[in-house]
Amino acid sequence: MESDLHSIGELARDSGLGVSALRFYDGADVLTPAWVDPQTGYRWYAPGQLADARLLCRLRRVGLPLAGIRAVLGAAPGSGAAHGVVDAHLRRLEDGLADARRELSLIRTLIDQRENPVTTAPATHGFTVPARELAAALDAVRFAVGSDPEAPVLSGVLFDLDGGVLRLVATDRYRMALAELPVPSAAGGSAPSVAVIVPTALADGVRALLGAGAEEAELTLGAGRFGVATGGHRIAGATLDHDYPDYRSLVRLDPVHRVGLAAAELRGAVESGATRTLPSGPHGAACEVTVLALDGDGRLTVVADDDAAEPASGGVRVAVNRDFLLDALPAGGPEQLVLEVGGPIAPLAIRTPGRDGTFSLLMPIRVPERG
Repeated sequence: MESDLHSIGELARDSGLGVSALRFYDGADVLTPAWVDPQTGYRWYAPGQLADARLLCRLRRVGLPLAGIRAVLGAAPGSGAAHGVVDAHLRRLEDGLADARRELSLIRTLIDQRENPVTTAPATHGFTVPARELAAALDAVRFAVGSDPEAPVLSGVLFDLDGGVLRLVATDRYRMALAELPVPSAAGGSAPSVAVIVPTALADGVRALLGAGAEEAELTLGAGRFGVATGGHRIAGATLDHDYPDYRSLVRLDPVHRVGLAAAELRGAVESGATRTLPSGPHGAACEVTVLALDGDGRLTVVADDDAAEPASGGVRVAVNRDFLLDALPAGGPEQLVLEVGGPIAPLAIRTPGRDGTFSLLMPIRVPERG
């Protein structure tokens, strides 16, 4: 039989994978040998497995996670599933490269300030955005601002100007909200990259100022200051001197299920649905937990307490803080919503169709089984 098979050494040589790697992927049920000698335990591979081994080697080189490699090698021919996994990984790599470039740009600025502390001063940037869009962005993220005195970096709204996009971000570690709006390019070049954390009180003052009905708002940020002028009035103040957490890595989701429904419908179901009290709030405080169930037909319901642990066949469950979920619904808009469910340990994403850059994330809560 061995004459028709590749030994593990031969497959390693011809595929570019090491012998130890082939043993690992056998144990992980990714690339199992065609035959294992019962006397020696030596692994032998069929000729057709060489192509899979070479593909696995290249997937490994580009850093595809084990689950992705398994999905590619197990995809049905012609289904497009393997291409989908690779395309999603490419997007993650491109996003990571963009983040790295941005961080390196900021690193160069910090190095310049360190090497020239007297002559180098941080720049201030000014630009104009529609007042109504800025107000909507603040409304979309305000509910998620943290209030924990032990985490002062989260007690404000991040204004992240990244080229031609202004992103507003807020999180208290249990939920996160993002909103973005385009920024016109400056004359003679693209918009700069700068980020500041605006304290909660100043952000609330800006929102009140935007309610005056003016069409445009002029923002100024940088050098430890933030200001907004609109309708002949101006408000300004100092920003928080902290490094905000890297939110980009947290919002790259690969949802398994998407379901669309009306915001009012979901609110009604949550308000009238069953809950379970669990010690899952800030600092371990008890909170009311809502368990959402998505069945195999894409129907979303609030699950009763006795049914919270196990999903039906083809379905998925996710448990979240009930109050946080209700807070997030107005941020998603008054009409249609899209919920993205990745599973019981993945964040629940709440989006509004047509506003890809504005959405909320709720961290999942583990529901223990009744015993």
